[in-house]
Amino acid sequence: MRGANQSSVSEFLLLGLSRQPQQQQLLFVLFLSMYLATVLGNLLILLAIGLDSRLHIPMYFFLSNLSFVDICFVSTTVPKMLANHILGTQTVSFSGCLTQMYFVFTFVDMDNFLLAAMAYDRFVAICHPLHYSTKMTPQLCGLLVAGSWVIANLNILLHTLLMARLSFCADNAIPHYFCDVTPLLKLSCSDTYLNEMMILTEGSLIMITPFICILASYVRITCAILRVPSTKGRWKAFFTCGSHLAVVSLFYGTIIAVYFNPLSSHLADTDTAAAVMFTVVTPMLNPFIYSLRNRDIKGALGKVVTMTFFLLRNAMG
Repeated sequence: MRGANQSSVSEFLLLGLSRQPQQQQLLFVLFLSMYLATVLGNLLILLAIGLDSRLHIPMYFFLSNLSFVDICFVSTTVPKMLANHILGTQTVSFSGCLTQMYFVFTFVDMDNFLLAAMAYDRFVAICHPLHYSTKMTPQLCGLLVAGSWVIANLNILLHTLLMARLSFCADNAIPHYFCDVTPLLKLSCSDTYLNEMMILTEGSLIMITPFICILASYVRITCAILRVPSTKGRWKAFFTCGSHLAVVSLFYGTIIAVYFNPLSSHLADTDTAAAVMFTVVTPMLNPFIYSLRNRDIKGALGKVVTMTFFLLRNAMG
């Protein structure tokens, strides 16, 4: 182990969200319910988009990718926490911890990039409707998603390698339910200045650039909507962006609260609560936000439910 990471610590203890047995039981049921709701909700979105040919357009292509990423995202943290509770263990190996961290933040970056791509799609649809089909081509959409995967993996690989070079000498208890960057840096007994600077510079650039693109898109969208003569037309245009704006606000609000301030100002309880919001609550709410405010998705989901019921009835009969 020392040759791999220059450390005397070979494993960490994930302390979870509570040390009280009664609270742990309640949290287990709560997180299991949220995990199942997240997976089921996003799977239904994927099925609805895949089975309805009317939804084979760029906006829903990005939404299906977002649903896939959210299933992967929540699956990197919650099952491990639930398994720890069932098995009565809190340990995770050093390599396992870095692996979990790698995948968690790869999917964070992917959410970030996909939300930006969806904002650009709305910008083109509202501001350049006559050129929508020529600008938002399948090739461009595929390139945006593929490029996002490449950049996300390269970015997180850099931060994972920087984490692997640190030494962890004594305390190995992580006051969290997954291997997050901030508590790991606090446990290190070596100089973390380079890690912190890379998070605040390169890491910030990766997160802020798509956010600026989203803001720029919505500034242009707002200007275009305000030029619409009818009030009904304005509300209809704003309504098409409402779901995306709700998801953007929830996602970026928690990310900024957790990661973009000095390490010394972080409090374990506050960071954990915010982390629950963006790793569990946001992926769970996304399919509900998009389906409840979208007639096309609701119609497609109705077909999926009807078809599933029909197949089950035939199988049982």
